[in-house]
Order: sequence, then C-alpha cells, then structure tokens
Amino acid sequence: MSKTKLELTWIGKDKRPKLEPRILLEDPELSYHASQKVSENDIFDNKLIFGDNLLALKALEQEYTGKVKCIYIDPPYNTGNAFEHYDDAVEHSLWLSLMRDRLIILRNLLKSDGFICCHIDDSEGHYLKVLMDEVFGRSNYLSTMYVQVRYADKTLKQDMSFHKQIEQIHVYRKDWGAKPNLNIKQKSFDKFNFYIKENGKGREITLGGKRVVIFNKGDYEIVKGEGSEDGLKEIWATGSILDGNSSGRFFRDYFNGRVEEDGLGVLYKVYGIGDDKFDYRYFTGPQRAGATKGKYFQGVPLKQLEDEDLVQTTPIENFYDLAGSFGNCRHEGGVDFRSGKKPEKLIEIVLRHFSNHGDLVLDSFGGSGSTGAVAHKMGRRWIMVELGEHCHTHIIPRLQKVIDGEDQGGISKSVNWQGGGGFRYYKLAPSLIEYDRFGQPVINKEFNAEMLAEAVCKLEGFTYAPSDTLWWQHGYSTETDFIYVTTQNLSVEQLEQISEEVGSDKTLLVMCGAFRCKADRFANLTIKKLPKAVLKHCEWAHDDYSLNVQNLPMAQKENEQQDPEQEDLF
Repeated sequence: MSKTKLELTWIGKDKRPKLEPRILLEDPELSYHASQKVSENDIFDNKLIFGDNLLALKALEQEYTGKVKCIYIDPPYNTGNAFEHYDDAVEHSLWLSLMRDRLIILRNLLKSDGFICCHIDDSEGHYLKVLMDEVFGRSNYLSTMYVQVRYADKTLKQDMSFHKQIEQIHVYRKDWGAKPNLNIKQKSFDKFNFYIKENGKGREITLGGKRVVIFNKGDYEIVKGEGSEDGLKEIWATGSILDGNSSGRFFRDYFNGRVEEDGLGVLYKVYGIGDDKFDYRYFTGPQRAGATKGKYFQGVPLKQLEDEDLVQTTPIENFYDLAGSFGNCRHEGGVDFRSGKKPEKLIEIVLRHFSNHGDLVLDSFGGSGSTGAVAHKMGRRWIMVELGEHCHTHIIPRLQKVIDGEDQGGISKSVNWQGGGGFRYYKLAPSLIEYDRFGQPVINKEFNAEMLAEAVCKLEGFTYAPSDTLWWQHGYSTETDFIYVTTQNLSVEQLEQISEEVGSDKTLLVMCGAFRCKADRFANLTIKKLPKAVLKHCEWAHDDYSLNVQNLPMAQKENEQQDPEQEDLF
C-alpha cells in the first residue's frame, strides 16, 4: 500500500528561498537600559531587531535554535484590507508560502518543551491550521483559543453581510511532553457543602464484600450549608464516573437495579471505600419511578487536607471575551496603532500559560510592541522583530516607558510593574555579496574585517568568537577546529606560518581572498577562496521577503491559454 501524505497544496509550494544568514548589527544609540537596577530580576539582554522578519529569523537560527520557550505571532490576516502600517492584501498562495517559510524556522527556534501561539482570523485561519499541522505535526496541535475582539453591536462596515466578532489563536507544542501552565485554583472547601444527618439506625447488608447500611426515606436528611473540611461534595454517579473511580464502579456494579428490592429514595452508607478522612461513603438511589441515576457524596481528599501548599488546577479555557480590552487598548503603552493592536491582557494570558519567569519569548511580527512590553513586565526575556518604521515610532518609545516605569497602563498594576531592565537594538546587516557593474559577485564594501569574519563564520557554521591572543582564530566549530577569515592574497610563506602556529593537534579553515599554493598542501589547513567558496550557500542581495504581493508573477491555469489582457492572481 502506498503511503500518501495528507497535505495542503498551493501554487509555488515547492519553491523554497535559500536564505542568507545575515549578521546583526547593534546600534547603541537606539538600545535602551534603565539608569539603575530596580530589582535583582531585571533583564537587560532583550533584543529588538529592525528588518525583514524572515531574514531576521534566519539570523537568529544559529544562536537560538532550541532556546525559545514561547512564540506568539500575529501575522497579517490576508483580509484584502490595506492597513495603516501593513500591506495586508497578499495573494493566497504567496501568503501560504511566506507563512510556511517562517513557521519552519520558528519551529527550529523552539525548545523541545516550547509552544507557538499563532493569532489569526477566519480569512486564512483554517488554511493556517492545516499548514501548522504539516510543519509541527498534527499530534502536536493542542487547542484553538477563540477570542471575542468586538461586541455584537460594534459595526465595522455598514455593507458587511457578516459581523466578525471572533478571532483565533492556534496553539502547538514543539514536541510531545510539553506541558502548559494550567489555571491555578486556590485551596477551597466551597464544594464540600453537604451534610448528612442519620435519623435512624437503618438495616445492614453486605455488598461486594463491604458493609452497607441502608436508610429508608425519612430516616436521613441531606442538608446544604457552608463548605468546610467536614463537608461532603455531591457527585452524580453517571457517564464516565461509572468507570473512572472506585465509587462510580461500586454504584455501577451493586446499586444498579436495587430499586426494586430497596425502594425509591434510599440512602446507602458503604464502609471501607474512598480516599477522604471518613471510613465510609454515602450513595443515593433513584428518587422517582423510572429513574436510574444516583449520587454519591465524597469528603475532602486526605491529600488536600494534609498538604497545606497543595495546588489545585483547572483546564485552560479556549474562549475569552476580551471585546472590552480590544476596544480600550488603542492607546496602551502611549502609542496609537489602529487595525491590529492586541491588548496586553491577551498577551498576558498567552505568556502565563505557555512560559515561565525567565523564559525566552519571541514575536517576529512586532507591530506596536505589545508582546515585548508584556514579556518585560512579566519577567520574561524577549526578542521582537519588526520591519515597519513603527519599530522606531511606536515600539522603541513604548519600551522606553516600560523600562522607566512610566507605563502604568495595560497589566502594569496587576503585576506591580516598577520599571527596570533594558533591550539592545539591532538591524540586519546588508547582504555579504553584492554585484559589480559587470555582474560579478564581490564582497560588499560596507563590510569591515570584523563584520566579514562574523558573516563568514555564520555561513560556514562556526561560532564567531575572535581570540584575544591568536590572531588567526576568528571562531570555532569544535574545541580543536577553528576558522580564519581575511580578504588577503596569502602566499605560501604566510600559510606555512599559519600552519606552524595552528599545530598538529588542531585544524583551521582558512577563508581568504586568494592563495598561492595547492589547497591540500597543509594537513591541518583547509583553504578556500572568497567569495567563490560561499556563492552557492544562498541567494544574495535579496533584502525583502515581506508579505508583499507587488512582485508576484502571474500564474496561468493548467491546460488553459489565458488572455494577457485578463490575467489575474489566484
């Protein structure tokens, strides 16, 4: 039997970009740090990256693969609307390709126990779900969280046939075993609020090897009052309960059908069952003719009574009514960002369930900076990427207010935010290779020696770590394998000197402008010529992988000649 993979197909799916792993250049003038420490938990190594987010993700891949705990992204929805800060009208197939390329790298960046939360609406939400099944594996899909973003009477356009109130967040884990943080429930006896009074002695029988006392109707009284550690919780003995625990199974095996023998409305007191402080458990039979259901009454489990610090949890909800928060978030952080801004309350929910204090959070569609602002206030490390100019007009001012403690909106008061920490601002370096007027590839003139060494290290899979003492050591791949990068034309004598200094117990990759000897002359040296040695690594001088349809080639329908004057995108 042939195995056919279930997958989504689209025009251009088989085309994958050969991305250049750019280096990141810090601009200290735009980096920002608090003037003094506010607490011992201040975090300063956050990153704000300005540039195309696909190239930025590729730039992060070498250092951050397997290190990100939580990814929250809010990509353009592909609605056909032109937003103020985004071109959100992208041809369907192109949108899928660009999202696929980003999701693959995002998955690489996640820790094995990490999570990705992708915010979307129903324009592409269902296609995105299938696409994420492909990239992350359908078995790693956890849930779709539905978010009410506007009230029913909030009309977007008068001519709309359907009112869009709900958006979605698809949640996936990286690998099996990743566990989100469930809701924490404070220890409470509220549900243990039933008390049973025995007004008679009852009659005693044996069922299933256990002592059972039967009280007829009128010989007992069930009173509902305040919850306490002496109270009982009422549980219906039906459905999965009948197979799920000892009380349910006992009811199923011994009380079903006894109504004909014992009558309606009786109470059974069964000894030697349960995990509470009582040595018995009460069961009720059917109360009226034709009924089959009954109940049992459970005391507070001993584990809960004995452990003062016992944490109880409840499942994570998959619906949130945040219409009010969306309506009021326009000026959060002191920046106005229409059509797409997410409230801090939503990001707080995501980060609370899918990350912990000190974890690394990534948002590659930075927008107005909500993710970074919330992560900062919650004590998470963060990386944000944004290509638009609002990186400078919105994100930086917003984060400065957060760091200075001036931003007391959003979640600030609920987490008692006082300021502190900082971030470093980076931009993507230009392409390492440019083409001269004859169309020949040459090293970009903007690269100095340090930039060149770092870029070549990244291309060749080396960690850039120039030595303070060994001039030929610009990076390493192992403890004994190193790299040296130069634009010089190296002579035999120079290479002999390098080989002698490296020694027989180490190896060195020499990337140089030219060399005058056979490449295999020295046993401990691998010699390659720049830029020829790196030309096939990737596509060069390509700076824009953004969600933009302007340069999309026209596509023809299969087996159909299309009128050039009626070409269309599909």
